[in-house]
This record gives sequence, structure tokens and C-alpha cells, in this order.
Amino acid sequence: MTPAGTLPGSVHFERTAPEMARAVAEWLAHLSSRAIGTRGRFSIALAGGSTPRETYALLASAEFAARIDWSSWWCCFGDERACPSDDPLSNYAMATATLLSRVPIDPDHIFRMPAERPDLAAAAADYAATLEREFGGPPRLDCILLGLGDNGHTASLFPGTPALEVTDTWCCRGRADYVPFDRLTLSYPAINAARCVAFLVSGGTKVDALAGVVAGTVPAARINPVHGELHWFLDAAAAG
Repeated sequence: MTPAGTLPGSVHFERTAPEMARAVAEWLAHLSSRAIGTRGRFSIALAGGSTPRETYALLASAEFAARIDWSSWWCCFGDERACPSDDPLSNYAMATATLLSRVPIDPDHIFRMPAERPDLAAAAADYAATLEREFGGPPRLDCILLGLGDNGHTASLFPGTPALEVTDTWCCRGRADYVPFDRLTLSYPAINAARCVAFLVSGGTKVDALAGVVAGTVPAARINPVHGELHWFLDAAAAG
């Protein structure tokens, strides 16, 4: 069991995964409207994995799409697998199929991680430079969406890997414990510079990982926005 009061930040409980997806879509619609009204655009790092799919599909639906000023959205990514951009395992491919190809976002406002390049260190450096050019140094994104792995990883910040100690760049190489092993990932300094960070956590296999966040023993526990908000969206199964 993971009591809401012991997780850092604001915790949002929903009974089911579809209800959680809708709550996140509503939250993003309001957050983007507020950011656009204040700063003229909304910058977001999209998460990969299975949990965000339903939220992305909802955002692209007629119900939500007409409420959102897509011309003012600027999208980047929290991490990417080392595979071609059209590979079914690619986070970019998933986000494109469920959201980016279905709404009128300017293609020049989409910044994918070039993780298919053979030199991942150079690819990470180039992406870090892109983030700094577009969003400042440190890059101050309006929102970063994150998932939570069963082992407590988030983005591609996996337990026991060198990426956990990176402090001098916004993007670095990651190393997963399942295929595809090689990754690019935002670093802790980039994530913790965001105005809002939101974890989307669904399913009973995440209970132990959430307990690890509470105990401070897993990589996700080190997400703590310096001058921003931290939100947790959980369904009942994840909350235990």
C-alpha cells in the first residue's frame, strides 16, 4: 500500500486506468491553456511505454482536440530506444501514431531524439544542444510526462547505471535492463528544471516501485522539480 500522504507532490487517484487517462488529458488541456496564455506556447516532453497511450488517444479525439491550441504546442521526449523512428518499439513512433499525426502540431515544433544514430553520445549531445537552444539552459519545459517501471526506473534512468550520476548535460545515454538496451534519456537536471512533472502510473505491478519512491531507494525518487510542481496520477491497482 502506498498512502497518498507519503508520496512527494500532489497525488491524483482514479479507480481505473481509463479514468486516470481522462484525468491526465483534462489536466494537460488546462495546463497547456494556462501556459499558452502566460508565455505564448506550451512545451512538453512526452513519455513512452504503454501507460500514456490512452491519454494521447483522448487528446487527439474530437472531444479534446478542439479545446487545445495545437499550433502553440512544442513537443520533445523524455527518452527513446535505440531503434529506427518507425520501429514499433520507438517512443516517437507510438506518440506519432496515437497523437502527433492526428492533431495539427507544427512539425517544426516536434523534436524527436535521434536514438537510431550509431554514435549515441554524439546524439545525446546534439539533443541537449537542441533543448538548450529551444527552451533555455537549463531547459524549462512546461511539462514532462514520466512513467514508472516495475524496478523504479523512469524515462531511461535505470537502477545502477551511469545515467543516474550525470549532472553536466540535459540528455545522455541510458542503459535498460531489457531490449532494446541502448537508450537516450533526459538527465535528472533536465527533468528537475521543469515547471511541472507528472508521473502516470497504472497497474498492480507498480506497487513495489511506488514503495521504493516513498523509501527513496529507486531512481524515480530523485525526481524533485527545483522550482516546479510534482504530480502523481495513479489508478487503484497501482496504489495498492
